Amino acid sequence: MASVCFYFQVHQPQRLRHYTVFDHNQYYFDDHKNAEICRKVANKCYLPANRLILDLIRKYDGRFKVAYSITGVLIEQLFSYCPEVISTFEALARTGCVEFLAETYYHSLSFLYSRREFVSQISKQMQTIKNLFGQTPRIFRNTELIYNNELASLIESMGCFDAILSEGADHILGYRSPNFVYSPKGCKDIRLLLKNYTLSDDIAFRFSNHDWNQWPLTADKFGHWISKVNGNGFVVNLFMDYETFGEHQWKETGIFDFLKQLPEEVFKHPDNDFKTPSEVIEAYPPMGIVDVPHLISWADIERDLSAWLGNAMQSNAIHELYRLEKQIKSTGDENLISDWRKLQTSDHFYYMCTKWFSDGDVHKYFNPYDSPYDSYINFMNILGNLHNRISKYPQPAPVSIGHIFQNAVPNVVDSAAAN
Repeated sequence: MASVCFYFQVHQPQRLRHYTVFDHNQYYFDDHKNAEICRKVANKCYLPANRLILDLIRKYDGRFKVAYSITGVLIEQLFSYCPEVISTFEALARTGCVEFLAETYYHSLSFLYSRREFVSQISKQMQTIKNLFGQTPRIFRNTELIYNNELASLIESMGCFDAILSEGADHILGYRSPNFVYSPKGCKDIRLLLKNYTLSDDIAFRFSNHDWNQWPLTADKFGHWISKVNGNGFVVNLFMDYETFGEHQWKETGIFDFLKQLPEEVFKHPDNDFKTPSEVIEAYPPMGIVDVPHLISWADIERDLSAWLGNAMQSNAIHELYRLEKQIKSTGDENLISDWRKLQTSDHFYYMCTKWFSDGDVHKYFNPYDSPYDSYINFMNILGNLHNRISKYPQPAPVSIGHIFQNAVPNVVDSAAAN
């Protein structure tokens, strides 16, 4: 048996407008640029891909299945600029063949800096998914698949989730294969699904590369690779950005034709099928324990956090941002808190990355800045204005750690934040 588990990350940040040290405007976001990019990606990717996947689900009588993780910051933009995309996701949800996953609402790095904020953002995103699509997510994926043992323990302690996704990095798996279900070290009940990065990246990054020795990548060739897993694994986890279809890989490359033909090729082997992440962990037992003591991600060739925290600018910007948390929340000013949270989106720190070598093209994607230094200066100018807005409020009184959970998703317990 070889099950294909497709999971797509669906995200666009709210990009910042040009902001100088002399600027006193309290609105930080470039609505024109955000609307332009959102509509562009919707027309090139979200709408055609959603319609194609809906057609495939119908064509194969529900045997074709996928999963999505959609960030709250993108959902807000879709409602403002492309509400028809929301309608197509609602149609996909009604098929019963699409699973929606949980993550941080603001696509943030909050796990690293504030467990209270981290849990709050998960709760907000889960409630949004439930309201829109009628599903309460049972599978968690952290921003950019950032993961370690400590994260798995925290997610398990929340009592909301059955599994967590991560990168199938070679240095954590060793001789083992990502094509099995695993258990995280230190956890009893939660399961771990690992990305098959080789096959995922064949689609996401190498599909249109004419210098690749496997180009052109056809559906029958890829279907054959999937079938070879039979006897060597249970599941092929294909995790990638949704923008792979139509944006990273343009329509002219044949990427939509590839996706359209792939189910037929996979189904040619009688033991193959498609499963959602929840179905995978129900179908297959864990085949061992995976120990990830150090943080990993799915970014770049290093699979670490250097894309967001690899230089002094990034470290300074994010530390200064989270240093304001107690003061920000004590104001009770919803606009101020919302701005602070939107500034947490990981893309803002990604744009400050100075790794312009093997991963340079990836870091330039939709980057509104001429250099990482411009990004840092712009961000810190905004942060300075945010700090000035806080100064008119009195200093915060001590806050109970349980306060954040008053309106949280059921089963989110105080011990989660205490970790």
